Amino acid sequence: MPLWFAPAVADWVMHRRSDIEHTSGVRESAIHALMMTEAGLPVVAGLTAKVNPLVLSLMGGAALAHGATALWDVSLATDKREVTPIEQHIHSFLEVLPLTAAAFTACLHWDQVRKAIRGGVRADDWKLLPKQRPLSAGYLGAVAAGVGLCIVLPYAEEMVRCVRARRDDRNEAPRQP
Repeated sequence: MPLWFAPAVADWVMHRRSDIEHTSGVRESAIHALMMTEAGLPVVAGLTAKVNPLVLSLMGGAALAHGATALWDVSLATDKREVTPIEQHIHSFLEVLPLTAAAFTACLHWDQVRKAIRGGVRADDWKLLPKQRPLSAGYLGAVAAGVGLCIVLPYAEEMVRCVRARRDDRNEAPRQP
């Protein structure tokens, strides 16, 4: 998780420095929220559910969706604001995290990969089931606190800035007679 936390905060700092709220604004910030969801859902599944063909498929599909959304994000951003080489490098790192997590999980659960390739013959292969040995509440709470502090809070602040700037820009626009 720290591999996600540090670059997420660094990316948020880059967005602040490039004045995102007055350039690409709400649209780009909404894309960031979409990417957080695409990365976050498989993380939640991996932390709380039994890894089976369904969870592996969710992780793989989310990684592909996240990659496509990241391309959309950068395409939008580079047309509206300066995206520095440092920010591009941060994006590159963030972009591969879902794929890396899915690959690591697949390596740790190769038996489930084989089941997925065979189509998952048992009904439980395609059900979201709780882990047989759940992670502790303290551990899950620490992960949730880290996600909240390093990902949700900064990007929520970004969205608030973008919405306020859009509202202020509309209020300052000359009115048509």
